[in-house]
Amino acid sequence: MNFEQARFNMIEQQIRPWNVLDLTVLDLLGVVKREDFVPSASRNLAFMDTELPLPCGQSMLAPRLEARLLQELKVEKHLKVLEIGTGSGFMAALLGHRARQVITLETQAELATSAAEKLRRAGVLNVTVHEADGSRGLPSEAPFDAILLSGSVAFVPEVLLQQLKVGGRLLAVVGDEPVMQATLFTRVADKEYKQVELFDTIAPRLTGFEQHPAFSL
Repeated sequence: MNFEQARFNMIEQQIRPWNVLDLTVLDLLGVVKREDFVPSASRNLAFMDTELPLPCGQSMLAPRLEARLLQELKVEKHLKVLEIGTGSGFMAALLGHRARQVITLETQAELATSAAEKLRRAGVLNVTVHEADGSRGLPSEAPFDAILLSGSVAFVPEVLLQQLKVGGRLLAVVGDEPVMQATLFTRVADKEYKQVELFDTIAPRLTGFEQHPAFSL
């Protein structure tokens, strides 16, 4: 298989048409090798416009959704970022190329170990993988400039929003099938948050968030 041609086609035929026009994001997708993060059995499917199965009953987000979330979060080199839902480690690798520091949380030990090894092999050294319950965030490392939930939730727990710096952003796919929306929360003051619904999409549900009361503005 010609991975470079497949990567080019993914960017031009799937990602760019889905309103991903940030050239730094598109360039990054051409550099970070997605095929090195998918399970070996799915390597030839790495650039398909679909979710891919991961161990432990989890799924890897479709490429165009990964790209769109990365674009909307607007990560910059001086930022400290928390990702919830490490999965394959690919999104953590993308974030690592754009941020100063990335901490990513994964509930499944097998996935956490695999992602850490793939990140090491890819030379992404500013990403730390923790096996942890992402629904509680990581208070010991807070506050964060940005938080990304790499999957969907019925609601965003307030405990996560409280781990943002003032001016910080949290991006999550919120809702229940068949209606979910990528939603950006911004902490505009110590006890004040702004919420903007960006686009409709569907994403696999993250584990563990059903236990917490909904946050309301």
